[in-house]
Amino acid sequence: MIAELETVALTRDAAEHGLVAGDVGAVVHAYADGSAFEVEFVRTDGRTIAVLTLTADDIRPLEADILHARKLAS
Repeated sequence: MIAELETVALTRDAAEHGLVAGDVGAVVHAYADGSAFEVEFVRTDGRTIAVLTLTADDIRPLEADILHARKLAS
């Protein structure tokens, strides 16, 4: 089960927000029934890119992953 404050990876692109599968975010709220999560995605300078309401199919917990940096499109 995914919990609040857990670090997760996006499993699908969210192009309308400039996000791609694999981008890393933090769960800032988990709905009590486990049906959805509010996930915040931030830049390396701490500025928020987006806070999205996502389902468990849209995110996955980080495991033995390697992080990767990429430039955001303007």
